[in-house]
Amino acid sequence: MLPPAWGIFRTRAKAPRYSKPIRFFLTCFLLFVPLFVLRTEAAAATSAVPPPSSGLRLFTCGHSFHVWVSPILSDLARSAGIEGHRSIGVSSIGGSTVLQHWNVPELQNKAKAALRLGQVDVLTLAPIWLPDEGIENFARLALAHNAEARITVQAFWLPNDRYEPVYPLETKKYPNLDHNATDLTVLARENSRYQTDLENFVQGLNQKLGKTAVLVVPVGSASVTLRQKIAAGQVPGLKQQRDLFTDPWGHPKPALKVLAAYCHFAVIYRHSPVGLPIPPGLTEAGYDDVALNRQLQEIAWNTVRQHASSGVPVKGPATRK
Repeated sequence: MLPPAWGIFRTRAKAPRYSKPIRFFLTCFLLFVPLFVLRTEAAAATSAVPPPSSGLRLFTCGHSFHVWVSPILSDLARSAGIEGHRSIGVSSIGGSTVLQHWNVPELQNKAKAALRLGQVDVLTLAPIWLPDEGIENFARLALAHNAEARITVQAFWLPNDRYEPVYPLETKKYPNLDHNATDLTVLARENSRYQTDLENFVQGLNQKLGKTAVLVVPVGSASVTLRQKIAAGQVPGLKQQRDLFTDPWGHPKPALKVLAAYCHFAVIYRHSPVGLPIPPGLTEAGYDDVALNRQLQEIAWNTVRQHASSGVPVKGPATRK
């Protein structure tokens, strides 16, 4: 019968042909080489999609659930040490479709002007419901003047906590809606339907474009996770789900805005926001809890990595320290 593994090791350790220094060297070699290989493989995996080496030029088109993301992103890029990040401009139209931004008269259409000059690296869009012809229109114009341009589409939290993709918008349809009373299991299921519909739309558009230029920023999914944690009493500084909203329709308060901005940062720069300092958007609202800020960062990063349509792989770049 063969002796146990430790017996083999002891037998070999006592073999006279190996001196004590050589045995020590072999032991270290056997212990540390596998660790080195694992670390090397991990480094290769995390660098598969490296973050841009410099800042990007950003243009934002959207409504009251999105346009505020531009200045927050500037703050995040600055605190992350990303040089050269620039906000080229913002097109703001309340309750708008992307097509409405496309249809702004030519002389006043700053988004089109910036795209035609090739000044935009990332165009952020925020449709409400689909289909929305404006997304494809903007994507084609952006790529025609900057082949490396990317177009992000925000998947936002569901207005009135319901997936009712109809126009015209009925912002006051549920005036007595209580976000704290929402069934989060149902909300998660409805958000999944919306997220799937949006991802299918974007994947079809990318096939038409012949490249993966349009990406989804899964803010809605991140917001559901945050609300689940709030309901479970796991989020410092946020005691109720209604702490995220100013009204039943769902206009965001600072914590939700910053969560959304972290999601955008992760998609745009393909890097974790975890470890960045508390942004002014939180401190100015009285949220100076480091634990809250880190939780928002972690939710955003984990959510973005779970969605292939974000362009950030599951084994994405390493978390910031």
